[in-house]
Amino acid sequence: MFVQIAKDELIKETSKKAWFQTNNIIWSIILLYPIFSIVDYIYASEIWVQLFIIRLITSILIFTLHGVFVAKKYDYRLLLHISFFILSLTSAILCNIIKIQDLNIYYLVFATIVLFFNLQVFWEPFNSLIQVLIALLLLAIFFNLLSEYNLDIVISNGGEFFFITAVISCIIPGTRYKVMKRDVRSQILIEKSNEQLKQQNTDINAKNKLIDAQYEQLRKLDIQKNSFINIAGHDLKNLIGSVMMSNNMIKEESHRLSDDQKEFVGYISESADKMQYLLNRLMDVKEIESSEIQFNLEIFDANVEVTNVYRGLYETAQMKNIHLINNILKLPLNVKLDRVFAGQVFQNLLSNAIKFSQTNNNISVVTSLQRQKFVFEIIDEGIAIGQQELDMMFNKLKTLNDTAGASESRLGLGLSIAKLMTQEMGGDLSYRSDDNGNYFRVEFYVIN
Repeated sequence: MFVQIAKDELIKETSKKAWFQTNNIIWSIILLYPIFSIVDYIYASEIWVQLFIIRLITSILIFTLHGVFVAKKYDYRLLLHISFFILSLTSAILCNIIKIQDLNIYYLVFATIVLFFNLQVFWEPFNSLIQVLIALLLLAIFFNLLSEYNLDIVISNGGEFFFITAVISCIIPGTRYKVMKRDVRSQILIEKSNEQLKQQNTDINAKNKLIDAQYEQLRKLDIQKNSFINIAGHDLKNLIGSVMMSNNMIKEESHRLSDDQKEFVGYISESADKMQYLLNRLMDVKEIESSEIQFNLEIFDANVEVTNVYRGLYETAQMKNIHLINNILKLPLNVKLDRVFAGQVFQNLLSNAIKFSQTNNNISVVTSLQRQKFVFEIIDEGIAIGQQELDMMFNKLKTLNDTAGASESRLGLGLSIAKLMTQEMGGDLSYRSDDNGNYFRVEFYVIN
């Protein structure tokens, strides 16, 4: 978090601080300067009334100047210079008309006023130096006009003390000015940082509310999804049960069936069993999403399972005038997998390849043994589906844009399930789509 302070803003806040200190000085002078008449009463009793009037007039004059400067918003430095000058003027006169035995007291009072000013004032140090020089000049002028004593006597009776105190006190405003200016900058930084933190906290609260609202919406959608899947799964179970019952009725009349019909009945029975198995395992959506599906592992020949899938989809390919090329390895390659889910992976990949392929196209189904792995490949030499669209289908439900005029719904659910099942069973599924067509590849470790 980076906070910047504008120059105008720093000047404004510094001016506020300076006026605060100026008010303290001015009001202290207004209230305390007439009280110095007590000193006059003790050490200059014959003229203390006149001195009291002078001090009172001085306070009233400074009070009036303060009111004018505040109302007109003049520079506070000028007010301090005028006030200091008036005090120096009256003090210089007193120091040169008082009796020699009381001179120390009045120089001490004058030094106290100068020291008080320099301890409280908030301005550049050269201003204090100017005022001290003016005070010394006034002392010199009135010494020549009013004093009855020589310079050595004046210096030895308080003049030396006043000079040292006045000069040394000029050092104070420089350090004080730097410290207070730094404090003003720090205060601005803290205030601006707090404002930023408040704004960030407001933004975070707003984002949290948005996240909570979106979470609630997703939770409702998840409930609706699970409800839909449960209803659909229940209906599918009924349909599969009807298919299996009808197929069993046909089996009972097997003596009236030809060999081809008996083979087809066997395919229907096997497919129905697989459908029921898959449906039972996939009904629990949370089980799929948590990647904790429990597989029924068994050792079987992967080439046989691919061959069954190939035969089951051969007629489908012919209906679209797609030529399936059988390059399935004839040697047995045993794998330890869930037979039904492995078959579903091969089925989903090949059926989607047929669905997305164009008519009069060649699709090769290839199996091989590479680096102790069973490799299942589908090579489609037709028009490329597109790598980006394949990525969408393999990772989540997406509908492909129909650029070829096909009317089929291109949903990636089957491919997403194939990828998930392959990974869960320890295999690897890869794919690509380029100028050479579409390519799908599945690898599983073989059992020696």
